Amino acid sequence: MFKSKKGFTLIELLVVIAIIGILASVVLASLNSARKKSRDARRVADIKQIQLALEMFFDANRSYPTGLYGTGDLDGLTKGGYMPTVSYDPLGTTIQYSYAYTPATPIYYHLGASLEESTNPALSSDKDCTSSTAGSCSSGTAAYTGGFAGADTGKCNSGHSGSYCYDVIP
Repeated sequence: MFKSKKGFTLIELLVVIAIIGILASVVLASLNSARKKSRDARRVADIKQIQLALEMFFDANRSYPTGLYGTGDLDGLTKGGYMPTVSYDPLGTTIQYSYAYTPATPIYYHLGASLEESTNPALSSDKDCTSSTAGSCSSGTAAYTGGFAGADTGKCNSGHSGSYCYDVIP
């Protein structure tokens, strides 16, 4: 009489390993997209929080912070108690990764973050400015100054990893 051996053949094991590998690669690809969307959601939320702090600063001082570096440092928001800390881009924690902020006049600024996903709905409601000059943001065709790309393509700040500029003005 035969004694049957229990177990899997080598072919069966290889097929199972291949299926697990394919499923793992699909899950990782989906996870990477979800991470980008999550970072973009944080960027948009950070910009809205900074906007709120800027408005509180303006109410108290009748001007927006001009910053320490002349190109727009948001340090005045933390020193004045308008924000506990100014957030950086989710992929970095240095001034290089700060959100793009350019005070143009005492009553005007341009604020932006570079998003990673072109399908983010926030891009359809942003300003699409190419300039930090007051009044030139309505058409999006002003001269390139202040580091903003305009439209929705291009980085708002050279330190950012995204390539879709979400920008707002007061």
